[in-house]
Order: sequence, then structure tokens, then C-alpha cells
Amino acid sequence: MSERDLDHELVLRAQNGDQRAFELLVVKYQRRVVRLLSRMIRDQNEIEDVTQEAFIKAYRALPSFRGESAFYTWLYRIAINTAKNYLSTLGRRPILSAEYEDEDGDTVDAAALVPDFHTPETELSNKQIVSTVNEAVDALPDELREAITLREMDGMSYDEIALAMDCPIGTVRSRIFRAREAIANRLRPLLGDVGKDKRW
Repeated sequence: MSERDLDHELVLRAQNGDQRAFELLVVKYQRRVVRLLSRMIRDQNEIEDVTQEAFIKAYRALPSFRGESAFYTWLYRIAINTAKNYLSTLGRRPILSAEYEDEDGDTVDAAALVPDFHTPETELSNKQIVSTVNEAVDALPDELREAITLREMDGMSYDEIALAMDCPIGTVRSRIFRAREAIANRLRPLLGDVGKDKRW
């Protein structure tokens, strides 16, 4: 049984009143939702509150879930919207963390993505590049920042991003292209000719 089929089975059971089935979905995806929200919200207590609220909303909306997308894609959209609404009520904008978790669940600093040749000059340059990328992403309009984050940090496909962001796939491609161009423009002064023909 595939991952999607397993989720679908648990959803069907939960829709039929099996609370244990929904608890299994929470256990399975709670860490991923927390990781997602930690890129938008800095305070750990707030992350936990918004995560809990997202799962409550998902549980209440479960009867309307038809399985047209993967359960996690549907949950992802609920979590993103819950975080946006939460931040909006506080008059705050989502932040972008310079850290992420790799496939093994280990925390990795974004600086680790930049090759390090262990000279003071390259270390300074690498830090400047990472800082510039983070600043460039943070300066993007919300819809561009969300699209590039889902693609580059979460590794979601264009189809999955379109579902998560509730927009056409052409819009997703456009947003990611524009985000990459904006980041590349900020990086060109640091990279010189090396980065002239490359996008982030």
C-alpha cells in the first residue's frame, strides 16, 4: 500500500468517526507541520499553538476532504492559511528561517549549502551569499516567497505547490521564476561573472 493510499484509508476511517485514525495522521504529520510553520513564525510556543489550531481546522474540515489531492497537500494549505491568519491578526509578516531539516531530520544551517574552502575570504563570502539570499527571499512579496520556499526548501512539485497555494500551475511557475530572478539580481554583485548566467 502506497503512502497516499494509507493516508486515504486513515482519512476514510476518520470521516466515519474513528478518532484514533485521525490521531495517527496527527502523529505522522505533526513534525512536518511544525517544521513548515517554524519558517513562518519564530516563537516556539506560537508555532505549537498554530500547529494545534491547524489540526483542529483540518479535523473540522475533514468531511469535505474528497481525496483529490494528497492528504498532506490539503493539510499543508490549511496550515499555511492558519499561520497567515494568525500573523495577520498580529500585524506581522512571516519570517524565513536560515535553518531547515534535511531528510534525516537533522537541522542544517543554510550556510552549509554554500561550499566552504576554509579560507577567511571564502568564509566571509559564503556568509555574505547566505545572508543576501535570506534577505532577498525575505523581501519578496508573500506569494513569491511562499512559492520559492515550497519548491526549494520543501522540494514540492509544481503540481503540489499549485494545490497548496490554490492557484494554476502556470501561476506557480511564474512566481518561482520571478522569485529566482529577484534573488539572482541580488546575488550578481557578489558572484560577479560566475553568477551572471545562473539562477538561484
